[in-house]
Amino acid sequence: MMIIDRDMLWRQFGVAIDMLADALRNCPDQLWEAQLWNDQPDQWVAAGFSKFWYLGYHTLFWLDLYLTGAEEGFAPPAPFALVEMEAGERLPRTYTREELLGYLEHCRRRCQEVIGALTPEQAIRRCQFAWGELPFAELQLYNLRHVQEHAAQLGMFLGQQANSARG
Repeated sequence: MMIIDRDMLWRQFGVAIDMLADALRNCPDQLWEAQLWNDQPDQWVAAGFSKFWYLGYHTLFWLDLYLTGAEEGFAPPAPFALVEMEAGERLPRTYTREELLGYLEHCRRRCQEVIGALTPEQAIRRCQFAWGELPFAELQLYNLRHVQEHAAQLGMFLGQQANSARG
């Protein structure tokens, strides 16, 4: 029995992706490379993993990968790198707002296509990751939650910065 249909799932993904897009668009230039958290391990700070733009990239990377359902054979579109999947990796450079918004639109289209074509057989297909195994449909719920979580973190950071700028 299906309790969530494709249209319902796409509407929720669409809103979460819109929230992420708003955060990326609304980030002032001076905060694009700002560190979000001060309590991260030194290697994260050195690698740039706690910066505003990076959290946007991280969110898009995993949205894209989870829509595929498998790590094997996955590659993000150019100019993006597979650094999320390699221990000790460092990003080659800071990605621009335009690059990330382009990746966001790529992910939006893919998400709508994948969900729109989802069959009951595909929904129950098992997906294996280092952290566990689950059906593809459940992976998409996890994916949706991941996008929402990070979009909210970025939005909260921007709100905090705006409040502190007002004094």
